[in-house]
Amino acid sequence: MDIALLGLGRLGRTLVPALEAAGHRVQTWRRGQSFPIADVAWITVADDAVAEVARALPPGPVVLHASGVLDVDVLRPHRPAGSLHPLQSFPGPEVATPPLAGVPAAVAGDPEAIAVARKLAADLGFEAVEVPGDRRLYHAAAVVAGNFTTTLLAEGAALLEAAGVEPTQSVAMLVPLARASLEQALARGPMASLTGPYPRGDRSTIAGHLEAIVDVDPGLLGLYRALARRTVDHLHRQDRLTTETSDDLIRTIG
Repeated sequence: MDIALLGLGRLGRTLVPALEAAGHRVQTWRRGQSFPIADVAWITVADDAVAEVARALPPGPVVLHASGVLDVDVLRPHRPAGSLHPLQSFPGPEVATPPLAGVPAAVAGDPEAIAVARKLAADLGFEAVEVPGDRRLYHAAAVVAGNFTTTLLAEGAALLEAAGVEPTQSVAMLVPLARASLEQALARGPMASLTGPYPRGDRSTIAGHLEAIVDVDPGLLGLYRALARRTVDHLHRQDRLTTETSDDLIRTIG
């Protein structure tokens, strides 16, 4: 296929060689240039600019966007129109190109656009998944599982440093644990694989966490409590905690 990549940010720059390696002819576009003629126009600009680019784009090609949070209406009146959003972080080819094989990619839109998106996904090694519902929820899920995982790792490292671990070691100490937790969650399910004081109902350990955290980083206390309550709720709903133990833990968490 002749594919026009409209936008050369980190994702666009990563896709150019990948699409060419898959046998596609790729043309690129930056703001201020004339739009290339192609079978498919894949808009890879920042979310705030997608509507503007779509309005300026002449009709003709199948139009896709690569936004995780925007629905297909932002591309109207183009038809067929859809979206293809790889659920992966792309730092740019100058930094690193993550493995593409097996990366989930959300597709949505008009049937012909979905077919094109699925074809491109397969050619790139992505696993296409149709997400017809609220894209804001889809993107929020990605932020919670991806971006916030990084934030949680930073918070855990800060607590280790408060316990006396050298800053050069703190993240490296936690990454094997985090990686193993993710692998076990994939194999068995998140709550089924959860270990530690919460499924054990260990009130004294949890109380100790709270007391220590408030002494060194009171700002983290609210985050810890919020995550703790959600953890207890999930465990209770999956019958890994009795109602009595769940209530006791919630009182301990505060």
